[in-house]
Amino acid sequence: MDELVKAMGGSGVSKSQVSRLCEEIDEKVQAFLTRPIEGDWPYLWIDATYVKVRQAGRIVSVAVIVAVGANTDGRREVLGLDVGPSEAETFWTEFLRSLARRGLRGVKLVISDAHEGLKAAAARVLNATWQRCRVHFMRNALAHAGKSGRRVVSAFIATAFAQEDAAAGQAQWRKVADQLRPKLPKLAAFMDQAETDVLAYMGFPKDHWSKLHSTDEIDKRHRGRGAIFDGRGRPRGEERGTGCEFRQAA
Repeated sequence: MDELVKAMGGSGVSKSQVSRLCEEIDEKVQAFLTRPIEGDWPYLWIDATYVKVRQAGRIVSVAVIVAVGANTDGRREVLGLDVGPSEAETFWTEFLRSLARRGLRGVKLVISDAHEGLKAAAARVLNATWQRCRVHFMRNALAHAGKSGRRVVSAFIATAFAQEDAAAGQAQWRKVADQLRPKLPKLAAFMDQAETDVLAYMGFPKDHWSKLHSTDEIDKRHRGRGAIFDGRGRPRGEERGTGCEFRQAA
């Protein structure tokens, strides 16, 4: 901290000043993470990443989970963030229940990866439709395609996403799965099992599709920071819970 202040043209900072600044940040972070959630939030993106944390003089890996919602006015913002030892179902359940206690309601679609603990917690607490992140799905699907066939398989599956409505998307999905079945039966079976969840976003307004099919935007915003957390589990920048525009259908 002292070196940073000097680099910015200051004369240094004392330990007491650092302590005071950290306390002020803690208060702002706590206020942000416990603020009331008002109105309906039909769309909820949930994701997690692992970071290094300093605890009792040791560096350990912990899960950081984040929920981003879009309300009926089209405003999108971070609704919650928490740090825990792992992505266990109990951790996810308590996190979602804490959002509900703060007022989260009206959730119609939850977008996340296929982590079983997260899925179970979302079904139990939110009772909403689940959208399997399309980006994560494609990574898993291409693992069944073989290195030489991944580009072709990716293009085939993408034709389902290019359809104009849900019925056409489902029909194309099944057509692609049947075309792949003779040579790639495991991939075809994987597509059969995932169809409803990967195409769930097509049951919502088409103008929203580009935002609803994956958690990719959360990944871009929150991954790769690599910050060292302090013993209280305070991630760098978590207090910056600014909203961003989400365009509604007319």
